[in-house]
Amino acid sequence: MGIVKDIKFFVARNCLTSLGYHACSLHAKTIRVIPEGIERVRAHVAGGGTIIFACWHQRFFSGFFVPRIFGMNPCIMISRSRDGDVVSDVVARIGWVPVRGSSSRGGKKALQEMIAGVEKYRMSGHIVDGPQGPPHVVKPGLVALASQTGAAVCPGYISYEDPWVFDSWDRFMIPKPFSRVLLRAGDFIFVPKDLDEKSFEETRLAIERTMIEGYAEADAFWQGKRTKVKG
Repeated sequence: MGIVKDIKFFVARNCLTSLGYHACSLHAKTIRVIPEGIERVRAHVAGGGTIIFACWHQRFFSGFFVPRIFGMNPCIMISRSRDGDVVSDVVARIGWVPVRGSSSRGGKKALQEMIAGVEKYRMSGHIVDGPQGPPHVVKPGLVALASQTGAAVCPGYISYEDPWVFDSWDRFMIPKPFSRVLLRAGDFIFVPKDLDEKSFEETRLAIERTMIEGYAEADAFWQGKRTKVKG
């Protein structure tokens, strides 16, 4: 019975992966992406630097565009769950390199693999308040990863012109077909090595405040209150 169950899961997983990928691909073709600050990221990586592209869980759906827009294959942590199995397969097809783990399951090992991934792929994505919140609260993993790798934290301000908003813990958003998406690379934040407990928490809070303010400015883009970011 165990073998039959595994076979059924394997078939279902592959079907869901294919369906998810093709649905996302079709949806993405209808979206107009407005990139800002992308050339600074490319130049930083071309000069030997590394990047952690940080965003809220609420807006991560448009991570679909990141590998194509930046011209890279960044790594990203995906939870060790059956849902994570499907998500991992889909993001791999898009161009991400999935690293399996979470703060509660395989977190320490996953952090070490993410450190290796940042060094190898030069860029990683980080959903800073996921996978279960609380919303818009930066978790310690981002600070630890940036401190241990020396990578620049680049807040990824993703804002939707006209999204669907779901009744989830973070009010998850998906841009409606034929709408526009702002993909803004914020100013780099560098985290020192060997932070003591107080400095670590101060750094975490500073990044959190920066991202909250940056997302508010990005959302104001659609009201004509555009904050310019040099490319």
